[in-house]
Amino acid sequence: MKTILVIDDDVHIGNLLEEALSREGYGVMRAYSGTEAVLLLSRSVPDLVLLDLMLPGLSGEEVLPKLQGIPTIVVSAKADVEDKVALLLGGAADYVTKPFQLRELLARVAVRLRDGAAEPSVLRCGDLSLDPDARTVEAAGSPVRLTRTEFAILKMLMTNRAQVVTKSQLLDRISSDTPDCTESSLKTHMSHLRSKLRATGGKEYIEAVWGIGFRLSENLN
Repeated sequence: MKTILVIDDDVHIGNLLEEALSREGYGVMRAYSGTEAVLLLSRSVPDLVLLDLMLPGLSGEEVLPKLQGIPTIVVSAKADVEDKVALLLGGAADYVTKPFQLRELLARVAVRLRDGAAEPSVLRCGDLSLDPDARTVEAAGSPVRLTRTEFAILKMLMTNRAQVVTKSQLLDRISSDTPDCTESSLKTHMSHLRSKLRATGGKEYIEAVWGIGFRLSENLN
């Protein structure tokens, strides 16, 4: 089931979207402020985000950079062309102006989820690259031999490069591809992955965020 995060402080609109999305078979998460959205994203990664701009706490414009790797449709009353252009260039996948036609918004959601199903040919972060089709990894121009589980972990981190990926998210997202990765073995798989990347590229590519999870090193960008 695809999960959609609705970030909107308007309870009526949020309820309308949740009801409509649920009827279409999507799972729905809710956040009523930008600050709450960021906290929620640290715990769970949705497949798509519907983002209002005028939010309490962090604004939608401040939340958007934290949504890299997640298709985001801005749903806002701001209708100025310059606002739309800036947000689309800033990472938004689409922009819908309030008031909106529900059928049109649902169609845009379906299109973005369909388009997002096609993975990029190669994922890159600094001198680290991963080819999902060839199942190859390179660090500093040299190949890195990874196990199936190590490859799946690195792919998850690179797909969500701007975020901390929690241990539970890793286990949940890679479980279908890597049944040998369990809560007790994740630490060992991660240790081997970090060691192989360090030995090849000569630096730390993955940071452990104590008590939460892991992320790609910010120094790679």
